[in-house]
Amino acid sequence: MAESTSRKTLIGAFVVGGGALALAIIMLFGHMRFFASSREAVVVFQNAITGLTVGAPVNFRGVKVGSVKSITLRFDPKDHKAYIPVVLTLEPDQIHVVHDVPGGTKVQMPDMIANGLRAELNLQSFVTGQSNIELDFDKSSPVVLHPRITDMVEIPARLSTMEKLKDTLGQLPVKDMAHHADETLRSIQSLSDKLNTDLPPLVASMKVTTDRSQDTVLAATQAIRDLQNKLDITLSKMDTLLQTGTQQLSGRGADIHATMVSATKALDSLQSVISPRSVDRANLDAALRDIASAAASLRGFASDVERNPQLLLMGRRP
Repeated sequence: MAESTSRKTLIGAFVVGGGALALAIIMLFGHMRFFASSREAVVVFQNAITGLTVGAPVNFRGVKVGSVKSITLRFDPKDHKAYIPVVLTLEPDQIHVVHDVPGGTKVQMPDMIANGLRAELNLQSFVTGQSNIELDFDKSSPVVLHPRITDMVEIPARLSTMEKLKDTLGQLPVKDMAHHADETLRSIQSLSDKLNTDLPPLVASMKVTTDRSQDTVLAATQAIRDLQNKLDITLSKMDTLLQTGTQQLSGRGADIHATMVSATKALDSLQSVISPRSVDRANLDAALRDIASAAASLRGFASDVERNPQLLLMGRRP
C-alpha cells in the first residue's frame, strides 16, 4: 500500500514537472506573456499582406516592441471594399517617456498616434518572403481610420517603400510600352534588312572610291615632288642670275658714275642756256620771235592765196 502511494506521488510530481516545463517552453519560445502587461492595437490594411503571419514581430526602427496576434479579413458592404485588420500585441514596458522623474512614465498609445505614429508592412527577407510590421513616426502620412471595421485603438497604416514602388510600377502603361517596344524592334529589323541589302553595294562603292582616292593622292604626291624639283632648279637659276647681276652692277659701277657725271654736266650746260640772263637764251628768244613772225606772214599769204588763187601765177600787182 505504501509502495502504491509512493508511486502515485512520483507520477504526480512527474506530471507537474512536465507541465511546468511545457509552460516554460511556451513562455520562452512562443509569444505568450502570462506575467507581463501587454496592450493591443490594430492596423487595418487594404493592400495584400503577403508573408505576414501570426506571431510575426512588430518592430520600432528595428527594436521589437510586440508581435502579431491575429489576422482577419472583413468586407464592408457600404463601399464594397475588403479590409485586413491585423491585431498587434504591444509591450508597453519596452517603451518609456523620458522625464526628470527617475523611472520615467509609461507611453500612452493615443499620444503616440497623435504625434505621428504609423505602421507599415515591411519585407523581412527576400529569400523566405516573410514580412513584419514596422512602426515609426511620420506626420506627413495622412491619418486614415476605419471605425466601421474595428473599435480597437487603431494605428494608421502607411505604404512602405516597396508598396509605393509596386503601385508606381502598376501605374506604368506596360501594354503601351510593350507595343512601342514591339514597333521599335520591327523598325530595327526593317532597318537591318535594308542595310543588309544596301550596305554591300555601298561598301563596294566606297572601296572603289577609296582606291581612286588613293591613286589620286599618289599622283598628287608625285606631281608635288616634280614641282618641288622644278622649283629647286628655278630657285638655283634665280640665285645664279642674282649673283651675275650683282657682279655686272659692280663692274658697271664706274661707267654708270661717269655717265652720271656727263649727264650732270649736260644738265648744267642746258641750265646755263635756258637761264633768263643767258645770251644764248636771248638769241633763242629772238629766233623764236622771228620764226613766229614768219609763220604769221606765211599764214597771211596762205589766206590771200585761198581768197585769190591767181596770185600764185600773176603775183601781186603794184
